[in-house]
Amino acid sequence: MTDTLKYLLPEDRIPTTWYNVLPDLPQPVPPMLHPGTKEPVTAEDLAPLFPAEVIAQEFATEREVDIPGAVIDIYRQWRPSPLVRARRLERTLDTPARIYFKYEGVNPTGSHKLNTAVPQAYYNHRAGVRRLVTETGAGQWGSALALACAYLEMDCDVFMVRVSYDQKPYRRALMQTFGASVTASPSELTAVGRAVLERDPQAPGSLGLAISEAVEAVAASGGAAKYALGSVLNHVLLHQTVIGQEALLQFELADDYPDIVIGAAGGGSNFGGLALPFLRRGLAGGRQVRAIAVEPTACPTLTEGVYAYDFGDSSGMTPLVKMHTLGHEFVPPAIHAGGLRYHGMSPIVSHLKELGLVEARAVPQTACFDAGVTFARSEGIVPAPESTHAVRAAVDEALACRESGEAKSIVFSLSGHGHFDMQAYLDHLGGRLTD
Repeated sequence: MTDTLKYLLPEDRIPTTWYNVLPDLPQPVPPMLHPGTKEPVTAEDLAPLFPAEVIAQEFATEREVDIPGAVIDIYRQWRPSPLVRARRLERTLDTPARIYFKYEGVNPTGSHKLNTAVPQAYYNHRAGVRRLVTETGAGQWGSALALACAYLEMDCDVFMVRVSYDQKPYRRALMQTFGASVTASPSELTAVGRAVLERDPQAPGSLGLAISEAVEAVAASGGAAKYALGSVLNHVLLHQTVIGQEALLQFELADDYPDIVIGAAGGGSNFGGLALPFLRRGLAGGRQVRAIAVEPTACPTLTEGVYAYDFGDSSGMTPLVKMHTLGHEFVPPAIHAGGLRYHGMSPIVSHLKELGLVEARAVPQTACFDAGVTFARSEGIVPAPESTHAVRAAVDEALACRESGEAKSIVFSLSGHGHFDMQAYLDHLGGRLTD
């Protein structure tokens, strides 16, 4: 072992394919169902929302899906992202564990979301679409899609969950700087938003509700707009596998391999993006890893939700997907990790948990920020509130190694920085943050 801190790949090592886990699963993921007929959803059913190439990826059966050259050209502006050995954190924790983090905050929007925003915008642009509509919780996905649309000279409309709209004005400003229009959800622009505001004018909103507003806006566009989704569905996790595929190559540079892979989980794309390429080796009979999906105790989808068919949005406009869910009408508390305030979970991640291939852990908000502060003071990077969940679990595993004396290798996804989330840290440091 050397004292190397950063394991870097040149631009020509960016993966040229995304990894599709579906062909490798011992049992198939249950299909999406049409909300009206309850029959499996077809490509034609999804055509009002997505372009043909995105739909094809949602149903893809091949293990490797080619990344278009035009997408790789944009990826090159920040990919490959670094794999970092957190040596200072190891010393702070006095642990024999080797801690690594895959840092996705190095791109212009500061989170992993740009990995799927770019291909989604690209496929829509190639299909002649000039306007995309979406929702966002914390604003990471909204800012990523706003930039992707700016790259491709497209319009972008974002429904931002009201509590985050109010908590995170600089995320909103970033989206607007990239050219997007941003509306607080629930809003007066849609029938579903107006109905919620009539019941509760101060409604904090939820990702499920913002999805309903975005889907309604697309339906009202008469085909002029399409919908883009930042997590949950298969094609989004597919795009995010560039994270884990790069990490595999970087662990070869480090002459190491993780025993434990950790990611925060709201809809599942960040966790899946890192974990799926490592799970691939285990599914093929190779080395096994413990994969831990970490969620907030305020929205414990994987740990306390039921595994059942449910709507992806709060008003029942989307297809039914089999997933761990707290119920599509569930409105989570207004925690700062807005990107994790979703009632459901990726069908793929949910299925993996049912198969016993991944673990789930719920952690409280204050403990996450404690870990985030420890990490910041050791490594110099302030994690996004969502990312502190992965940090918390990594710290806990490293402390367990200190107790047991085991020198395990741990990698977690630092999915984004918290530079737009400093009010959350002010609240934590001032003792105003509660569980």
